[in-house]
Amino acid sequence: MNETLRPSTLGEILDRTAQLYRRSFWLFAGTAAIPYVMVVVLTIPAVGIFAIPGIAGGASSGAPPSPAWLAVFGLVFFIFIPIYLAVYVFAIAAITQAAVSTHLGQKLTIRAALGSVRPRFWTYLWYLFLQGILAGLLPAFAAGIIIGPVIFLIARPGADVAGSVALGFVAFLVGAAALVAIVWLALSYCMGMAVCVVEKKSAWDSLTRAMKLSAGTRGRIFVLFLLIVVLSMAISMFGYILFVMATAVGFALGKGSAAAIAATVVGGILYTVIGMGGQIVLQPVSWIALVLFYYDQRIRKEGFDIEWMMQQAGMTQPPLVAQPADDGILSAPSVPPDIVP
Repeated sequence: MNETLRPSTLGEILDRTAQLYRRSFWLFAGTAAIPYVMVVVLTIPAVGIFAIPGIAGGASSGAPPSPAWLAVFGLVFFIFIPIYLAVYVFAIAAITQAAVSTHLGQKLTIRAALGSVRPRFWTYLWYLFLQGILAGLLPAFAAGIIIGPVIFLIARPGADVAGSVALGFVAFLVGAAALVAIVWLALSYCMGMAVCVVEKKSAWDSLTRAMKLSAGTRGRIFVLFLLIVVLSMAISMFGYILFVMATAVGFALGKGSAAAIAATVVGGILYTVIGMGGQIVLQPVSWIALVLFYYDQRIRKEGFDIEWMMQQAGMTQPPLVAQPADDGILSAPSVPPDIVP
């Protein structure tokens, strides 16, 4: 908190992200693990239900699924999805709150981070829905309106080869343009959760403010996500290599033998655990970095460094926010929300 306030380079933001992550690793990783643990908890009984004779048999045979199977599947689906969405919203918003608090030099527990989400849960949920609609569904829908008729023209009987090639190229260009639009909008809105958490704005206001703040730094954010994707692929590849090695050992022990089956099962478990563990560890990186990008853009665009120095000198009265009490629960407001190291 006593570092010099100034615009940061991408390298400095990444370094600061690593510092905050190391400082509160279990806070971030533990919060990020909650949705994955919930998936495991919900999947085990679901698998048990579908393993019941008569339900699983009707689905696994060549015959159409039985009404009982469809009813159970629909029940599990409509119970699983809302629970997972709720847990995901709590996890993402709590990680963002934890990043803000750690950035301020405050100590926060997982319980307190999750507790801070509860009063604004519906705002965070609506924000994520709006972000998905604006950044994903609308560009994809617009592209589908154009690509659908083009594919119909290509597939019609008697279509000439040259025309089909030209129409195929048009469909490719439209799809590429939609992909670029999705990436650009996602980068434009990605700081919205930090805005929603720190400034307590509505979902729509958070998106519009994130669009303005992200101008000029979308390229740096893209590099951040690219690095995370590369790391995720490396972890996944490592798990896959272990799976292949275990499968090879199984074949060497004799195809179909108990040892071969055990080796394959162990390889599959290793692949799943490494992949899930990698996602849990990497997920907080992007949300911590986005909080730092949020503050960095405020310094660049709004002179927040000067505003903060004036607050420190007592020349202005900063707004108040909740601070963790001794029991880890956010208590009465007492700390300025926009403190930046």
